[in-house]
Amino acid sequence: MVGCFCGPDGAGRQKVIVRGAGMAHADRRIHVNQPPEIATPGCRTPFGRVFLEALLVAAAGMLFAYAANRLSPRGLTLTRNYFPAGISRSAPVAGTVTGTNALMLSPVQLLAARLQEQGLQSVDGRRAAELFHDPRYRTGGIAFIDARDEQRYREGHIPGACEFDPYYPEKYFSTALPVCQAAEQIVVYCNGGDCDDSENAALMLRDVGIENRKLFIYTGGMPEWITNGLPVEVGPRNSANLHRTNK
Repeated sequence: MVGCFCGPDGAGRQKVIVRGAGMAHADRRIHVNQPPEIATPGCRTPFGRVFLEALLVAAAGMLFAYAANRLSPRGLTLTRNYFPAGISRSAPVAGTVTGTNALMLSPVQLLAARLQEQGLQSVDGRRAAELFHDPRYRTGGIAFIDARDEQRYREGHIPGACEFDPYYPEKYFSTALPVCQAAEQIVVYCNGGDCDDSENAALMLRDVGIENRKLFIYTGGMPEWITNGLPVEVGPRNSANLHRTNK
């Protein structure tokens, strides 16, 4: 019978002991100059250490990902439900514009059709300007909600608009909700075009009890507002730091 045992000797070399029956010497010790990490066939290897190292690498990766998410301005809120019940944005409903009819519509018209699927109303640039100059805006009967991030809001927003970033609703609910509850009409806007932050903000406000009939999406958004030469407020809300853009 032949067997083997491997392990480092006192000099750090790999030592292999071969035992066999009927041999002139019961044991033969063979010293092999190879690092301990290289396994000798038929001998036991340090799987436990490799497995532990793998666990440590995985744990370090998870901690790094968590820290990056926390530090990112667009990081996910782990306790937030990003898919609340009752909201489905992928399933089309009756009346959806598809096929060749969709090719005949402008991007703004396509956006209006998508908003209609969600049960939301839309306003164009002319109507948005009318609501801005309506005396009810000064008394709180009309509200403008800016759904962009804080940096873009501070760089310039519709004068008097209330900030509400749908990615951080818990940060803005305390100020935006009272404004929306008091208003008869609420105009929500973002960067227009393919930007759907205004749509997300309106749906979120609707989910917390704001009546759907009061909500309007300004489809042209801030770019169209600036193009039309309308006033822009810089800094926080009601800062009175107004700039009129060139039409």
